[in-house]
Amino acid sequence: MQGLTGGNQVIQVEGSTVRQIINNLELLYPGTKARLYDAEEDELLPGVAAVVDGDASQLGLMERVNENSEVHFLPAIGGGG
Repeated sequence: MQGLTGGNQVIQVEGSTVRQIINNLELLYPGTKARLYDAEEDELLPGVAAVVDGDASQLGLMERVNENSEVHFLPAIGGGG
């Protein structure tokens, strides 16, 4: 993703949901949405997890985000058993 953000590791964008964060990232850095969002399924891409304030999102795009929230998009980790 840093290739799309000019090397920036931290970006500030507005939004009250993960969906809005992704849409606003796309406005600032075209191409970011394609790496996070599956338009056909209207959800995060398989293999992508949204972490909001240190907690893995269970609501995906609908996860609420506060004004000072920290959101990370990480490779999803499966497992358990």
